[in-house]
Amino acid sequence: MTRFSPREFAQYARGLRSRLRRSLPDYRFFAYLAVLGPGIIAANAGNDASGIATYSSVGAEFGYGLLWVFIPMVISLIIVQEMCVRMGVVTGQGLADLIREQFGVRWTALVMLALLLANTGVIISEFVGIAQASELFGIPRYVTIPLTAGLIWWLVVKGSQKRVERVFLAMSLVFVTYVISAFLAKPDWGAVGEGFVSPNLNSEPNYLFMITALIGTTITPFMQVYVQSSVVEKRMDVEDLPVVRADVIVGTLFACAIAAFIVICAAATLHFQGVTSIDSAATAAEAFEPVAGVYAKYLFAVGLFGAAMLAMGVLPLATAYSLSEALGFEKGLSRSFREAPIFLGIFTTLIVVGAVVALIPGIPQIRLLLITQSVNGLLLPVILIAVVKLASNVEIMGDKKNGRIHNLVAWIITGTVSLLSLALIAKTITGMF
Repeated sequence: MTRFSPREFAQYARGLRSRLRRSLPDYRFFAYLAVLGPGIIAANAGNDASGIATYSSVGAEFGYGLLWVFIPMVISLIIVQEMCVRMGVVTGQGLADLIREQFGVRWTALVMLALLLANTGVIISEFVGIAQASELFGIPRYVTIPLTAGLIWWLVVKGSQKRVERVFLAMSLVFVTYVISAFLAKPDWGAVGEGFVSPNLNSEPNYLFMITALIGTTITPFMQVYVQSSVVEKRMDVEDLPVVRADVIVGTLFACAIAAFIVICAAATLHFQGVTSIDSAATAAEAFEPVAGVYAKYLFAVGLFGAAMLAMGVLPLATAYSLSEALGFEKGLSRSFREAPIFLGIFTTLIVVGAVVALIPGIPQIRLLLITQSVNGLLLPVILIAVVKLASNVEIMGDKKNGRIHNLVAWIITGTVSLLSLALIAKTITGMF
């Protein structure tokens, strides 16, 4: 009797499903629609509370002068995310699984510890973002934080994979409020277009710091973990690769467009008021009212609430996926507590810790974000190097490995982003002391 390894069995099952699809063309169309989701959710989760604060700061300090950064940023994020989803459909394994197999348990443990620390800090900041958004409407955090924590926990623990994904996709629609806010701010659209196509480079330390912060906010380790694990859980195969790639491209374009609209909104209001210092997204929302009106303020606050809610769900999931994969435990949104106690236990613990800490009066959000940003900055080069090495490994990827040009571009992106991340860490540490 032939014996299959887990990977061989997964490949056989995916091949069988592919043959079934080819015999049922109508089913294949609807199956393609079902593929959409992971790329859109992962990219939009990057526009979290800290990301919104960063984009607002960029617009407030430099106006439209850094909009050109979004063009290389979009290209870089698409390439990185595409490698992850391609690995997911080809191998049927999550990123942490592959890192453990190829680089060993010790290296995996170090990466997972850094990911756990960084994500825990960011989860706390998302709860703080929820509190700030609700307080703009006069609702105390002691009401909204427990309610939203309970809602996200119930959705993930009691819901199915399809239901969770649909809710997350619906949450992504709230980002449209930033588009409306930008139009209410009445920017100079000619200057906006010039900002995209005419880089105004200079060597000022803060200018370089803001470029680095933009990239570091947009390309984060948890996004790569989440998107690959989601593709694996949906049991996508090579037949689905074109649509999975489309999902990544659409998600990246949408998320980066929203980020650009936040910069435009802040530039049209705060920059031309002379407001250049933003300590949170809530501060930015309050500053919009004198120029763009109370509606812009509330639209911005609604966007902040939705963004924090989405990230508050995705971040604990990404962490639970990675730790469960690294430790070899059962995982999945369709699993019960009895079937996947470690996976759902990690998710529950992160939700509880984030909510409890965010309820502490006077929690130093900015310092917390600086620390977690530093940990993420150290972790990002490691994750990117692992992704490129895995995606170019012929033993793992077969004929779906990176081509020469693809690999060259991937290494250039990895090197550039890694250097910028290290520079951001140095600047952050210097600022802290």
